[in-house]
Amino acid sequence: MPHIKVKPFKSAILDSNNGFVEFRANYNNNELVLINYKGHELFLDIIKKDKEFLIKPNKITKLSDSSILKEVLNKFAKDFNLEVFHSNTAIKPFKPKIAHWALKSIEDFYDFKSDFKKIKLEVGFGSARHLLYRAKQEEDTLFIGIEIHTPSINQLLKQITLQDIKNILVLNYDARLLLEMLNSNILDTIYIHFPVPWDKKPHRRVISKKFLEEALRVLKKGAFLELRTDSINYYNYALEVFSSPKRAEFRVLKNSDIEIISKYEARWRRMNKDIYTLTIYSLEESKDRSLNIDFTFSKPKDKISLPKGSIVKDDYFVHFGKEFKMEDGFVVECSFGSFNMPEKKMIVVKGGSCRYLPTNPVKSVANYKAHNFIKEVLNG
Repeated sequence: MPHIKVKPFKSAILDSNNGFVEFRANYNNNELVLINYKGHELFLDIIKKDKEFLIKPNKITKLSDSSILKEVLNKFAKDFNLEVFHSNTAIKPFKPKIAHWALKSIEDFYDFKSDFKKIKLEVGFGSARHLLYRAKQEEDTLFIGIEIHTPSINQLLKQITLQDIKNILVLNYDARLLLEMLNSNILDTIYIHFPVPWDKKPHRRVISKKFLEEALRVLKKGAFLELRTDSINYYNYALEVFSSPKRAEFRVLKNSDIEIISKYEARWRRMNKDIYTLTIYSLEESKDRSLNIDFTFSKPKDKISLPKGSIVKDDYFVHFGKEFKMEDGFVVECSFGSFNMPEKKMIVVKGGSCRYLPTNPVKSVANYKAHNFIKEVLNG
């Protein structure tokens, strides 16, 4: 992750700025600084030691675009005349520019529509070799690539520019949450190639009965989800999940050839590992789903006491983490929502208002129930 190390400075210098710094908050002598840059809001962590301050993007609000993170850190150091003695924020001009237009936020997919004839989703695209190949072969199809590994996202955005591809959108988010908010009957294909098996933590697997239910809802009638794995444990698990609906049509292939394979699959083939492909089809058109969900807050209470530990209900949880103090409010880390698909946000309580950063939660039932609990804590 981009970061800089600077000579210690007095925090008061951050209070006189032209809007680049919105405010700062404190936790155990360390600081959290909210930055407004090119329409993006993100926090910087300032970790203070006797001889140096480490400044880096906060993990919860950091952007997928590392070049913008580097610009923010460089501007921060320059604007406040900080003495930098280590950084990894150099922006090399000869490197290919990334396709900023292709990188979307989760909010861009609320009530999502497209002019393309078809829409296909790839979950966890990794090196993006398969995604890029498909996009070039099917120019009348919009491809959405979703990934949580930031370096993979940046590599794909560079390739989109280098190869002049116009039909890929990229999202840095949890695919399970994306499916919950997509309209019904919108996708033509969902690709999930070689997901992490998570044998010791099966609850973290992307495939589940809930995921399958949402996948079949967002797929058009006759469309399909394709899973490929080299893990016999994941194959057996997925076979059980795919068998769970009352009516199901799926097929299983072993060591089948496809048009393009990743470097990892090529390595596994050289090792004579078996590759399993499971394809399940949507058999009917799903009902439209409209969730009337509002994540706004009202005016905060005069005195707020945050619960300690996790609040666990039957179908959601809420956990308040670090609380950063300031004169007219506070910022708190908060995990909440579904046990298997938790959201993590910053909640800013300041100047008589409350809001989530970097974006509102995904419109899921678990998130909405958790929000109502949070709202009760903050607003009464």
